[in-house]
Amino acid sequence: MKSSSRNIAQIALMVSIIAICAQIAIPIGGVPMTLQTFAIALCGYLYGMQNGILTVSVYLALGILGMPIFTGFAGSAAVLFGPTGGFLFGFLPFVLCCGCTKNIRSPFGLYLFSLIGLVICHIIGISYFSFLSKIPWISAWLTTSFPYFLKDILSLLFAHILTKKIRQRLPHLFLFRNQT
Repeated sequence: MKSSSRNIAQIALMVSIIAICAQIAIPIGGVPMTLQTFAIALCGYLYGMQNGILTVSVYLALGILGMPIFTGFAGSAAVLFGPTGGFLFGFLPFVLCCGCTKNIRSPFGLYLFSLIGLVICHIIGISYFSFLSKIPWISAWLTTSFPYFLKDILSLLFAHILTKKIRQRLPHLFLFRNQT
């Protein structure tokens, strides 16, 4: 029971962080610039694969059910199946790849897995946007990915640094016990 309560608290905490980061947005181009990438990477780094996937799945499910937790306080299935929904779907492989790094000590390995997840997320988002908008893939890339990729790479770096600081300063927190 204690472990179950801990997992629920973890998931609720990180879903809240992702939702808050979704609201920190700069509307440019077809996709707003947000801090969601940072929050998803942080989730994977802190929680690992299993709880990371579960957390992002809960976030997406709550948004689909109408909770106003997507960017711009939006919430509905229409958001997930709209032009930017591919990036939301892409959060699942992204958090999975970041979660794979939980026990990797090599910075190169950590950033490689994280970068692979980020690229997969962008490819899904670009492809989805291109399909729904009926524009060429390269045009979708220029609109929805290219302007954001450097910010997203920096988000990975900052999420990793924050994870290390949290683990150093707060090793007793429930976030780090019995995680896979």
